[in-house]
Amino acid sequence: MSKRIITVSRQFGSGGHTIAKAVAARLGIPFYDNELITEVARKSGLSEEFIRENEEYASHSNSFLYQLAMSTAGSYGYPSVYQKLYEAQTKVVEELAEKGPCLIVGRCADYILRERGDCLHVFIHADNAQRAARILERYGDTGKSIEQRIKEKDSRRRNYYRFHTDREWGICANYGLALDSGILGEELCVELITQAFKAE
Repeated sequence: MSKRIITVSRQFGSGGHTIAKAVAARLGIPFYDNELITEVARKSGLSEEFIRENEEYASHSNSFLYQLAMSTAGSYGYPSVYQKLYEAQTKVVEELAEKGPCLIVGRCADYILRERGDCLHVFIHADNAQRAARILERYGDTGKSIEQRIKEKDSRRRNYYRFHTDREWGICANYGLALDSGILGEELCVELITQAFKAE
């Protein structure tokens, strides 16, 4: 079956966002990353500011309040605010996939669309040294060590993904392509994803 949808998961600092945006531009298909926030806000009734702050990082391993909210909500017969956010996000991802060819970054899209045969799921990673250099170049020095920034971001994404999917984030078997952007370079990653998408 030919591919219509690309999902891109990525380690912090791997260049995954840049690569994904370039792939969408080359293929001439819609690109959804932060662009999903407005639609998720409309469906959930939550503010865009809240979504930006919580959508991918809410389930930090140290967030006792998040875990408590998620575990007790069902006991009272109503969803927690985080469940509401994830459910709205899921609906948006499914609707975008139905609408037509597109590329979706993050947001457990690979899991949400796992039953579709027309998806190419991609994971972008790189070693810590290369990620650290890219983070400093793009985001600058915040006063916190690069190692700690990488650890925290990856931990939050991993915990969020595990909580909502019950599987491990970044396991190669879950993706059609797992690319090391540090070794391959961004341009080759773009080319490989593009060619895989076009392959019958």
